[in-house]
Amino acid sequence: MPTFHELALDDRVLSSITEIGYETPSPIQEQTIPPLMEGRDVMGLAQTGTGKTAAFALPILSHLDMSAKKPQALVLAPTRELAIQVAEAFQKYAAHLPGFHVLPIYGGQSYGPQLAGLKRGVQVVVGTPGRLIDHLDKGSLDLSELRMLVLDEADEMLRMGFIDDVERILQSVPDQRQVALFSATMPPAIRKISQSYLREPVEISVKTKTSTATNINQRHIPVRGPNKLDAITRILEVEPFDAMIVFVRTKQATEEIAEKLQARGFSAAAINGDIAQAQRERTIGHLREGRLDILVATDVAARGLDVERISHVLNYDIPHDSESYVHRIGRTGRAGRSGEAILFVSPRERHMLRSIEKATRQSIAQMELPTIEAVNDQRLQKFAQTITETLSAGGLETFQDLVRDYEQSHDVPALEIAAALARMAQGDRPLLLEPEPAADKRKQRDDVAAFESASGRRSVFRVEVGRRNRVTPSALVGALVNEGGLASRNIGNIDIRAEHTLVELPADMPEDLLRKLRKTQVAGRGLRITQSDGEVSRGGGRGSRGPKRDGGRSFRNKGARPVAGQRRRD
Repeated sequence: MPTFHELALDDRVLSSITEIGYETPSPIQEQTIPPLMEGRDVMGLAQTGTGKTAAFALPILSHLDMSAKKPQALVLAPTRELAIQVAEAFQKYAAHLPGFHVLPIYGGQSYGPQLAGLKRGVQVVVGTPGRLIDHLDKGSLDLSELRMLVLDEADEMLRMGFIDDVERILQSVPDQRQVALFSATMPPAIRKISQSYLREPVEISVKTKTSTATNINQRHIPVRGPNKLDAITRILEVEPFDAMIVFVRTKQATEEIAEKLQARGFSAAAINGDIAQAQRERTIGHLREGRLDILVATDVAARGLDVERISHVLNYDIPHDSESYVHRIGRTGRAGRSGEAILFVSPRERHMLRSIEKATRQSIAQMELPTIEAVNDQRLQKFAQTITETLSAGGLETFQDLVRDYEQSHDVPALEIAAALARMAQGDRPLLLEPEPAADKRKQRDDVAAFESASGRRSVFRVEVGRRNRVTPSALVGALVNEGGLASRNIGNIDIRAEHTLVELPADMPEDLLRKLRKTQVAGRGLRITQSDGEVSRGGGRGSRGPKRDGGRSFRNKGARPVAGQRRRD
């Protein structure tokens, strides 16, 4: 297997991916990078989660003219989440390219920052088709110097109704440009695009061989970055485990997280690529012997690690691709033993979770974050257990004499003396956590609501825009997805009427999320969204406009989804 150094990539790009921890290219990267570096068009058949973002991003970065201000590369993505994810990947890979700028462009975000970014000058634009078309129409996006165009997840763009917009963008770019098309499947419409717009493409097909052991119980928790440390602390206090590996993305994070866990009383240590081999072996030895319980590691540092005590793997940072996920959780459940794998997923990373589930053909169940009450129960049980063990160990005579003398000389009950001694033993760390503030509870509910409606139940909501405002189903869906963070599958029937619209949404959306949605604008008007009071949708499916005369029929909760050919502005 070749290394990245054998793929003719720019040295500065190689420095970045080495720091990230990449060692050898994945199959899609190994087969895609060479033809892209040679200027060939590429058509790749590959599932999400195989590492294809790096497959096209690394060659693009290696060919950039950093002095140019107009976009040299354009990546089309079906969703806001994927556009942000790809843009962030470019930023990481370009860490050693001074003056590099990448701009994500998607619906639901204000035009101001996007226009300012384009005016300042960018080398790479990553965007959803609908918003890119808007910028082309406004004249704010100049593709005259474009060298490279990437269609990422082309079949998903077809399913979401973007295919006409994609073709229009393809017709707007210079004739002399390189095109890379990636798709998990190859329906006729995508095959037609490849035949029309790609020149003698190199065809690459990579089938994922990733699978996870059936003896590993996999779960995920919706949690935003700032709340991760609190979440892992609660899990470590409540979840019974023998030893655990906590995976993070960077070397710096291994040290930071290990230090913070140590400060909270956990036996933790870091391993990463900068740690000397002798120290690495010593640390792993401590883990194996039970002198250490938690190892915070990067992917590279944990390669080949096989310690029987490891009962849990916790993905503090979600991995870049499904193969990394499989390798990570494979550190537990060894030799037929059972294991536990927990994955932290922020609302923006839902797309990556779905990619992992799709690639591994396994559903990763959602788990509840342990409550403060559960943490406090565990602390009280452990404290009582410590007392029991100390009593059983014996050798308390001297201390009994001290307590008896103090009780008699100071006229203080033995119970109060015992409580004072317990307080001394506890030290500065509070024995119990304070009750959770209402604001924190609200944040946790919003995390879950923004991630995905857990129950799947829907209610009918009314928004104050209708046919008279020329609102379209695609514009409304784009606003709800991009502003509210709702998954498109959680949006049901849309019934557009003359003065307003009825739409099926998750029934358990928190008030904070509703307040945010009410500020969203569609067709130049605020949604002013409210739960419908007795009014019912006609259930004609997403985008159903119904007769011109307002009226109502029985509400049908069909869970409608976009279909190929139906346009949606995102």
